[in-house]
Parts: sequence; C-alpha cells; structure tokens
Amino acid sequence: MEEKKLDINSIIGFVLIFGILAYMLWQNQPTPEELEAQEKEKQEQIASEQNAKEQEQTKITSATDYSIGTNVDSLQHIALQNKLGAFAYSALKGSDEETLVESNLLALKFNNKGGYLSEVRLKEFVDYKEEPIYLIKDNNASFNINFGTTDSRILNTQDLYFEPTITKNNGSTIVSMKLKVSESKYLEYRYDLKDGDYMMDFTIRSQGLGDVFNSSQQINLDWNLKGYRHAKSISYENRYTDIHYEYEGGKDDYTGMRDADETLSDVTWIGYKQHFFSSILLTDTAFKTSRIASKNLVEDEAIDTVYTKLFSSKIPLELKGGELNYNMNWYYGPSEFRTLNAYNRNLDEMVPLGWGIFGWINRYLFMPLFSFLGGLMPYGIAIVVMTILVKICLSFVQYKQFLSQAKMKILKPELDAIREKYKDNKMKAQQETMALQTKAGASPLSGCLPALIQLPVFYALFQFFPSAFDLRQKSFLWAEDLSSYDSIYHFPSGWSIPFYGNHVSLFPILASIAIFFYMRLTTGQNMQTAPQQEGMPDMGKMMKYMMYFSPIMMLFFFNNYASGLSLYYFISNLISIGIILVIKNYILDEDKIHAQIQESKKKPRKQSKFQARMKEMMEQAEKQKQSQQKRKR
Repeated sequence: MEEKKLDINSIIGFVLIFGILAYMLWQNQPTPEELEAQEKEKQEQIASEQNAKEQEQTKITSATDYSIGTNVDSLQHIALQNKLGAFAYSALKGSDEETLVESNLLALKFNNKGGYLSEVRLKEFVDYKEEPIYLIKDNNASFNINFGTTDSRILNTQDLYFEPTITKNNGSTIVSMKLKVSESKYLEYRYDLKDGDYMMDFTIRSQGLGDVFNSSQQINLDWNLKGYRHAKSISYENRYTDIHYEYEGGKDDYTGMRDADETLSDVTWIGYKQHFFSSILLTDTAFKTSRIASKNLVEDEAIDTVYTKLFSSKIPLELKGGELNYNMNWYYGPSEFRTLNAYNRNLDEMVPLGWGIFGWINRYLFMPLFSFLGGLMPYGIAIVVMTILVKICLSFVQYKQFLSQAKMKILKPELDAIREKYKDNKMKAQQETMALQTKAGASPLSGCLPALIQLPVFYALFQFFPSAFDLRQKSFLWAEDLSSYDSIYHFPSGWSIPFYGNHVSLFPILASIAIFFYMRLTTGQNMQTAPQQEGMPDMGKMMKYMMYFSPIMMLFFFNNYASGLSLYYFISNLISIGIILVIKNYILDEDKIHAQIQESKKKPRKQSKFQARMKEMMEQAEKQKQSQQKRKR
C-alpha cells in the first residue's frame, strides 16, 4: 500500500490563501470614525425599543384595569397580542368571569373565556349521595374551535375572551357570546334556553370574518367530556355509559362498553350517555365527517370513583361564503325514553331497549304497561304485578312444556325397550323411536319449542330494567334504589370477591334460590326422560350440572345489577314453581295421558313433511351402512 506524504505544493497553497484572507480583513476593518458612528446608532436603537416597550406596557395596563379584574403580566399581554393578530384587543379585554342563567330545569354557567358551558346542573335530580347532578363542572368538559387566519396564525377559541349579552324573551333566555374583531366583525355562540325544556337552541355563526379565516386550512370543532359518577356502583353505571350517534341519513349506533376510536360520515347528532343522563350535540347541517373516541377511566372501583369515561369528538366545520353558520342544539338531561322520544329526532335510540323483536316488545308492551302500573302503585309493587301478568300470559307455554315432558316420561319404558332391542343397530333404533313418538303425539322438540317462545320475553326484560329511568332512586323493602344493587352487607374496606364485588345483595340470593328449585322441578323431569345413547354426552349429568351452575351464575352476575331486575327474576321463578306444582298436581293426570297415548298409537297418523324427510334420510343412511358391511364381507 502506498504511503501518503505531505505535498510541499499543498503547503505553499495554504500559506498563500491564509495570507490573502488576512490582507482582505486588514483592508476592510472600520476606521475609528465608523466605529463611533456604529456605537451611537446601536445606543439609539436600544433607547427606542425601551421607549416602545414602556408605552406598550402602559397601554396594556390600562386595558387590563378596564377589564374586570385580570391580573396578567404585561409581557404576557404583548406576546398574546403578537399571536392573536386581529382578535388581540378582544382577547385582552376579557375576563375569566362566568355568566349564570337558569330555567326551571337547568342551571347553566358560561365562561367568558372560550364562550362555552363551564357548568350544567340538573335541578330536579340528585346522585346516590343526595348531591346535585352535574354533567359539567370543574373543567371536566371543553368546547373549542380551532382555525387558521389569513395572517398565518392558528387560534383556539377556548383561549380567547368572549363578550356576553343576556336577553329574555317570552319565557326563554338568550345568551350571546361574541368574540369580536370589531362591532361588525365577530364570531358568535348563541344559546337559547327555554323553561320546561332540556333542549336549547345553539348557533355558531360568524360575521365579517371572510378576510380573517384561512379557507385553505381546516376548521375543527373539538368537544370533550369526562363523565362524572352518579350511581352507587360505578362498574354497573359504566356498563351503560357510551357514545351514541346518528349518521348517514338516519342510521344510529353506539360504541358500547369498549374503548372506541371511530370515524363517521354525515353525522346529525352525537350523544355522550352516562347511563341515566346524557349530553347530546345535534346539528341541522350534517357534519360530513366526525371522529369520536371513548376511553374507560375506571381501573378500580374502590380507588377511582370520580369519573366513568372520557369522551371526545373532533368535527371539521365548513365555511359558507367565507363564514361559519351552523344551527344546532344542546340536550342536557335524563336518558328517559318518553322525554327523548318527544323531540322526534331519533333520540330515543339513546335508551337501549334491545334490537329487533326485543325492542318492539319493550317499546309497545312492557314500557306502556309498566308506566300505567307505576302511575297507580309504588314501583316495587308495579314490578311484582307486571311479573304476575307476564307469567299468567305465558302459563299456557309452561303447560305445553310440562305436558310434553309428562308424555315423554310415560313413553320412557317403551323407548328404553326399543334401544335395548336394537342396541346393535343405532339407525334402526332411531327410526323406531321416531315412529313411536309420532304415533303417541310426543316429541322432545315439543318441549323445547315452548321454552324458546319465552326467550324473547326473557331478553326483553333483561334490557328493560337497566334502562327504566322510572326505577331510579325508587325504594322497595330493603332496596333503597331499584335501579342499583340492594346491599345488605359491605365487606371491610379493601375486601372484594373477584367477579362478585365488595358487598352482598339480597335479591340475587333469593332469585338464585328460586331458580334452583325451579330447575330442580323441571330438570328432574327432563333427567328422567332424557335418552342416553352410546357415544353421546350424558344428558342427565349435563342437566344436573346446569341445575347448580345456573343459580351460582345468577348469584355472581346479578350482585351488582339493578335490584329491580333481580326482584323480577325472584318473583318470576316463584310464580313458575307455583304454576308447575298446580299443573302437576291438579291439571295433568298421567293415567289419562297414558290412555290418550295408547289411543293415539292405534290411529293412523299422517307424518309431517319434516318427519317424512327425516325418515327417508335415515332409511337411505341405513341402506348405505348395509351395503358397506356387505363389501367388507
């Protein structure tokens, strides 16, 4: 490898370049006269800047004294003015004072800084501690419009000061919050609050700001809210706390219990639902897109008991003719079906009554019935009466179910004989079993179908009670609140049973006991008639396990649920036990049923299409099996 050596020519070149640079610097240095002039000019510039700063401080202090009690440092005002441009005078003139207005239902506070609602109190309701219900308080909510200006600034309305004006007109209170450039140029939030109404009109509009808004930059509306805890069980309340929305011309949906982050199109309203109370923003002009998000804030019920979930929405707004103009509405009130439905804007979907047939049953049967009964008697008694009426209506289903079980019990000796006779030919045994059941007019399916009929009612009521606003804070016996759990004992502080909770509720215990005895009556009958086939699970054992598993599941699952729901299941199963005992001991006569079966077996019985098809399939399968056996031989 060649060794690199220092080149003498390079050294000479560097020396010459250095010499030339030194000569140029010496030639261009200022003379003493020039140095003196530069120093004088620098001192004059410093004095001029100091004088301008003192004048600006005097001006800002005067503006601050004129405003109501602001105490911001003058230098901060200068920086703010440089940032805000056209809105600077308005921003410096404001204060953090709040504007209070009330109706007979709502008490509202508007913060002059940001112009938005800083407090919303529902005057007719209290929480589980008997304290007032606040949907907004102590900075748990924010409402901001973010926009760019033509002089290359980015502004947020929550940082700017609005001027409030209050007028009253025919039972309504109008609050106008204006962010002014001048008297003829401003951005306005306009709220119209009416007595007897949880819904208020809300308008966002600008005037004369066509030369202020930068139309090439997106204008965003940001609405955030942390939901306060209002119920005794924060985990139960959180189960029904989520975002509901309407989009794409009338469709509706919700985020559910999970954390969510979704982008929607053509949104006409967004509702932050906190179980029994809701905050809803509605618009006449659909938002082309909206991004919504929710986050669960509950990690430990015993520790984090202030907030349930964090909700946020980011909504791009559009300029029309260079101006903002949106007619909207705010709803702050109860998540009560009748109240929301009265607005005829699809807001009743905020109340989860169930989908399809389950929702219809609740909407057109249970809600009118329960409302009628609740107007005549205490709500606890109304639940008992409604349960009795429902069980009477379904008693024919139980009769059919128990009759089918009785027939299968009578046929069991003959069915066992068939299985024993054809124990080496399972297909033949199934054919003979089906033939006997068809002649006798008995089938396992005839006992299952009545049970299936009850499922829509069961699920509908499971949806109904947690959504029944009328049950909120209504007491019955030892239950202080039928919309929450009925605790009779609380474990010591820090103690909790996984999946059960830190307390003991009595109605779930009673319901579990009633379910156990009901299943013992029905499952015991089924265990006697259930056929046992080789290679198949033991149905008798499975039913026995279910007899114990279902009450335990009820005990754990419903310990934190609404006591009104547990009361319904307790009374329902008690009535079912009574109905079964009456049917078994006074209505059904096994001797008569046996005689009827024998008569039915003598008569020719036409098979249904389903039975004929099943018989044909079984015969084909039997022929295939026989042919396979012949080939093996």
